[in-house]
Amino acid sequence: MRATRLVELAHPIADGMAAYPGLPAPRISAILDHAASRPHYDDKAEFYLGRVEMPGNVGTYIDSPFHRFPDGADLAALALDRVAALPGLCREAVVEAGGAVTIAGEAADFRDRAVLVRTGWDGRWGTDAYWEPGPFLAPSLLDRLIAAPARLVGVDCWNVDDTGDAARPAHTRLLAAGIPIVEHLCGLSALPTEGFRFYAVPLRLRGGASFPVRAFAEIDDG
Repeated sequence: MRATRLVELAHPIADGMAAYPGLPAPRISAILDHAASRPHYDDKAEFYLGRVEMPGNVGTYIDSPFHRFPDGADLAALALDRVAALPGLCREAVVEAGGAVTIAGEAADFRDRAVLVRTGWDGRWGTDAYWEPGPFLAPSLLDRLIAAPARLVGVDCWNVDDTGDAARPAHTRLLAAGIPIVEHLCGLSALPTEGFRFYAVPLRLRGGASFPVRAFAEIDDG
């Protein structure tokens, strides 16, 4: 029997937590809580009926091509082989002057992989420092990811782009190539460099651009 283990790579979403800067915080509440629901069941049972209101860009989330391009594939159109059971590759970031990030490897190494870039920025999660200008993918790395092409790209920082660059070249180039982006990952230090499968499956939302995912890795230990 194959020995595998699962590694959590997603931040939890909590009521009132910080979303992407400028977006409203998520609100998690009850339509009916346990006590209030009991009369509906003749006091024989109780259920919690919840309500969640939130932007698509909160917690650990995936960007579809529609996030950048009006005619791009939305979340409902993302094929499962773009978001589930992807052969994974995790690489330590090399941060260049100005915050641009590159990683080791040739384009051939990235082909048909979920390429995850570990910057360690997730250690700032839950603090104001997390939203300071952070690392972003260097143009040379984008060249290799697109040339491969990678199946998906994920980072443990808050943006694949330099947030001071309004052109957003990383989002533009990756999503134009049909490569989904997962931002705000965490726990990448628990992954091997390869030998795992990556999952980041969103709801199948028609007209959905970005949405939180329960990202995780399945590692073969056999």
